[in-house]
Amino acid sequence: MLSALFVVGGLAALFGLLLGFAAIRFRVEGDPLADKIDKLLPQTQCGQCTFPGCRPYAEAIAKGEADINQCPPGGEVTIQALAGLLGVEPKPLNAEHGEAPAQALVALIDEQTCIGCTLCIQACPVDAIVGAAKHMHTVIEAECTGCKLCLPPCPVDCILMVAVQPSPTTWKWPYPIIPLKEVA
Repeated sequence: MLSALFVVGGLAALFGLLLGFAAIRFRVEGDPLADKIDKLLPQTQCGQCTFPGCRPYAEAIAKGEADINQCPPGGEVTIQALAGLLGVEPKPLNAEHGEAPAQALVALIDEQTCIGCTLCIQACPVDAIVGAAKHMHTVIEAECTGCKLCLPPCPVDCILMVAVQPSPTTWKWPYPIIPLKEVA
């Protein structure tokens, strides 16, 4: 019995070493251009661009499969930054995907009305809503991207979108940071 345990343990250790070696040997690097594009996107994960999140949208832009003007939350600032990075002319925001918000928004749950159905928790792409079934929920304001994906599933309409109040932690520089091209 004891020798069988040693054999199984030895095989498990060997298998672990092989997997570890394979992970190091065959490490797949991400697309560096997609990484740079992704850093310029607002990370709302809202899907308004028709992609399931900012990373898939960045990868599509890098492959030339998507235009740089499909991100309403990013608006003109993001379009300008992407155009600078890619060395292309900026385009106006594509209205088919929505319009840029006039100001940053955050979800606010009316805790007296919330029935604890958890549908908003399931819809939130960034896990900014916390709560438990049949108990009130609340929004972690610092994590909320204002994507509005929590609004449609709420059966009691207890979620409001409110303007983010400017503070040292919520203030954003209003101009794009356009990366400088490397000097040879």
